[in-house]
Amino acid sequence: MLHDVFICHASEDKNDFVRPLAEALRARHLEVWYDEFSLQVGDSLRAAIDRGLANSRFGVVVLSPAFFRKRWTQRELNGLVAREMHEGRELVLPIWHNIGPAEIIEHSPPLADVLAANSSTGLERVVSELLRRLRPDNSPLLVARDFLIEKGVVPPIVTDEWWLNIVEFKESQLRFPDLNLAYRWIFPLPHDAPDYGEERGINIAWTALQLDWLSEVEHEGYCQLTHPERVHTYIRKWPGLFECCRANPELLALYAPQLTIPGYDDGFADVLDASLQLPYQEALHFFRYSRAETLDAGEPLCGDALAWRHPGLGNFSDGELAYSFVHAHTHHYTREFHTGFTCLIWLLADASNWLPDCVRSRLLNGMRTNSFAWIGTGNVINSENEFHRALLKANSRFKFSRSIMADLESLIDESLKSLSLSERSAEISRRFIKYDFIGGYYDQNRRLREGRRGG
Repeated sequence: MLHDVFICHASEDKNDFVRPLAEALRARHLEVWYDEFSLQVGDSLRAAIDRGLANSRFGVVVLSPAFFRKRWTQRELNGLVAREMHEGRELVLPIWHNIGPAEIIEHSPPLADVLAANSSTGLERVVSELLRRLRPDNSPLLVARDFLIEKGVVPPIVTDEWWLNIVEFKESQLRFPDLNLAYRWIFPLPHDAPDYGEERGINIAWTALQLDWLSEVEHEGYCQLTHPERVHTYIRKWPGLFECCRANPELLALYAPQLTIPGYDDGFADVLDASLQLPYQEALHFFRYSRAETLDAGEPLCGDALAWRHPGLGNFSDGELAYSFVHAHTHHYTREFHTGFTCLIWLLADASNWLPDCVRSRLLNGMRTNSFAWIGTGNVINSENEFHRALLKANSRFKFSRSIMADLESLIDESLKSLSLSERSAEISRRFIKYDFIGGYYDQNRRLREGRRGG
């Protein structure tokens, strides 16, 4: 195990200075080799000390009258000096304790020439002076380690390969998010790709935090269909996630639009309202090939992600709302988790009853008027399924035969299973027929054909 510092001292100095010094350094999240902390019953004293000497970045040497009377303290100092010569760097950090320059010169003239801290200035002053050497130039990994510890996360030591994995993920995924990898619940790092120092360390720490909460997302599948209470529990479970969501309210709304609904916005109402007031040009936009479709052909009244919070759902058309409900993404971040067909089945199921009717009814109508929301590559097209084959016929003479109904219900069963719902596919299929999504599909095809002819 690598330590930040090895404390070399005489046992007589423990109670009045060395033990408080070791505890103060540990309180600042440093890895300290100190005999009372690092030795266990059964350890070989000499072997343990040698490991500490060999595996510490620095050696704090508490020079005192007792120090120069002991043979083992001289041996430890010799080991540290040997490392200095071999590594070509200064790693001995002396502290004068109840001793003056004349006594230092008498015992070791070279040590008298090294700038030392003095215990007479007080423990806090000594610790402050040591930290300037123990944390040179805000070493990114040390900054990251300390930041994580402050958040309540205890990371491995900085030489562990875990850190390499964190840095690799930061550079490959968070520095330039890639839609093709479809990570959800990732957020921008606080600093714009710094190469060194404290800011780089903070970015590394936030990457580690994001990997933690991503692990639960992959397992639980938190998305736009998840009940708001479960999403709130998740957000408050992981260190840093609540803070990150507040700093990025529009991305929170992309991942969990249900939290934008008044009454489901606990802890986020103020930041969501602030985003709602942004001019449309300055708000977060979803990617689309043409301008957003609105009810009156005018400009949307809010940013895309905040539509559910706006009293008029942002003036977006029902079809636009339904499509973004499933497929919304920016150039870097995506909402899509389930297929459009599965999202439609969820809307038809009782599990979606917590949605306000003003949102649910317009999403269902949007699914009917804009069948691209639930039909398309990766959604419902499957030439092996008779329901699909009948649907793809380019006319409106669709009839539900027994076999077509059976294949529809098998698709519904698959969606219910992926949603972990126990509702009956027969009831969901009845609702599917009642809303006439098939008629909506053919109506849209007809409008498209007429539009092409007119163009």
